[in-house]
Amino acid sequence: MSQTPPSSSDTARPHTPLLEPSSGTGEDLGDSARDEATEAPLHQNIPAGIGLMILGIFLFVANDVMGKWLVATYTVGQVLLIRSAAGLVMLSRSLWKAGLNTILFPPSPKLNLLRIFLTTCEVACFYWAVSYIPLADIVTLYMAAPIFVTALAYPLLGEKIDTPRVIAIIIGFIGVIIAMRPSSASFSLPALVALSGCLFFSLMMIITRHLRGTKGIVLVTWQSMAALLLGAVISPIGWVTPTPRDFVLLLMLGVVATLAHIAVNKALKLAPAAIIMPYQYTQIIWAVIFGIIIFGDWPDQMMIMGSALIIAAGLLIFWREQKVGRKEKDA
Repeated sequence: MSQTPPSSSDTARPHTPLLEPSSGTGEDLGDSARDEATEAPLHQNIPAGIGLMILGIFLFVANDVMGKWLVATYTVGQVLLIRSAAGLVMLSRSLWKAGLNTILFPPSPKLNLLRIFLTTCEVACFYWAVSYIPLADIVTLYMAAPIFVTALAYPLLGEKIDTPRVIAIIIGFIGVIIAMRPSSASFSLPALVALSGCLFFSLMMIITRHLRGTKGIVLVTWQSMAALLLGAVISPIGWVTPTPRDFVLLLMLGVVATLAHIAVNKALKLAPAAIIMPYQYTQIIWAVIFGIIIFGDWPDQMMIMGSALIIAAGLLIFWREQKVGRKEKDA
């Protein structure tokens, strides 16, 4: 399953986002009462930060596993409707603290609306595609989001892309092609929908960078409301009445995603982003393990090779951003 905000000691905001496809960004659950970028840093505890980051990533993947399991029986509309309702209930305390005016009148309303549109499209693409293709394949494609963000930074943001970033982009796109298994089957509708979801996610990340002044609670509330409304509109089509057990699991999608965001944000306050952000790539490990145990999906060589290249490119981009950030801070 969101750029994730760095710790307060980092001045540069890396392109590398926390990849949690079905729930948005790691910064979505920022403190509703203050701006995280200016708050005083907490006492650092690097082992605890690493542990919380791994826990958060595990929860993100577990959330997606539940989603894949449920969309085999229930429609995407039902998943969006019930999941979003549960997430909003989890956010009710923060919503109360933020106040109605803060939620209803966000800054840059046009950009917020565009972000809502992109997020809603991404979530719908993710849940639809994951019902047809292995979870590890979806996660692999979404790990390419930092590469898309970096590639789009120049035409959309006017940011300079130097040689190391260009090399990383090329490596990453090669990894994507390999992971999609270059053949006619690569262009199956589910694979293309998944790739479209990754692109929507990347564009959403870029919009989020322009909305740094918008409180996290505002961002996540609006995107949850949009998913709720979309679910309410399309869920009657093919509605399947959930069993009591499955209804609880549908509710848990929103609860687990919220807990995962909290874990990641706490991790980023306890340890520098440069140390813990690479642990986001443990998601592919969890996805493979869950895929084998629950769905019987074994990764093939092409997926493993593609994943390795995408991870290498993502780490290269991240560490390059950190290096540039330190130079700018020292200048």
